[in-house]
Amino acid sequence: MQIAIVLYPGFTALDAIGPYEVLGRLPEADVVFVAENPGLILNDLGSLSVNVVHGFEEVPKPDIVLVGGGAGQAGQMADGVLHAWLRAVDSSATWMTSVCTGSLILAAAGVLAGRRATTHWGALEQLAEFGVTPSKERVVIDGHCATGAGVSAGIDMALTLAGLIAGDRVAQAVQLLIEYDPQPPYEAGSSDAASDEVYDALYGLVGPH
Repeated sequence: MQIAIVLYPGFTALDAIGPYEVLGRLPEADVVFVAENPGLILNDLGSLSVNVVHGFEEVPKPDIVLVGGGAGQAGQMADGVLHAWLRAVDSSATWMTSVCTGSLILAAAGVLAGRRATTHWGALEQLAEFGVTPSKERVVIDGHCATGAGVSAGIDMALTLAGLIAGDRVAQAVQLLIEYDPQPPYEAGSSDAASDEVYDALYGLVGPH
């Protein structure tokens, strides 16, 4: 089972690495990182890079495709090599997936047309521009497409997918292995829960999209 994780300059690390930690532990999983221009791909914070060794042409028929988001997502919205590859692999992939604003890339490529999907709360309404029905759910499964909301939701999406692929018991074993038992010290992790003061503080941060 080949799992292709797409990277591009300005990706958000957890969007890719969170699902990698889950899906990469499934039986017979073969994870490959792919990029239009292989090499060291720098993340959105400019302090972490992943060495991608495979170009798109080397991964013609992955079973699962994952596209994350990040500040660099805006530069991946024009039709080109990435979009063409996404459309090509969509015809044979078992699952097309995204985290955060990665769903906007899938949508722009036409993969999510007519489907429901989610993304980071700050970009949710943009999905409608591509004929996609936005959902505020943390994880959305529609046909062979699985989308996760912002950043950390990628772990939830990957665990959901793991259950569908390998069964609940295996997915729960992976959850236990990575000790994914969220107990955040604050109740500000959603756009509905955050106070005005939290929103004010947000603008001083480097965002995921």
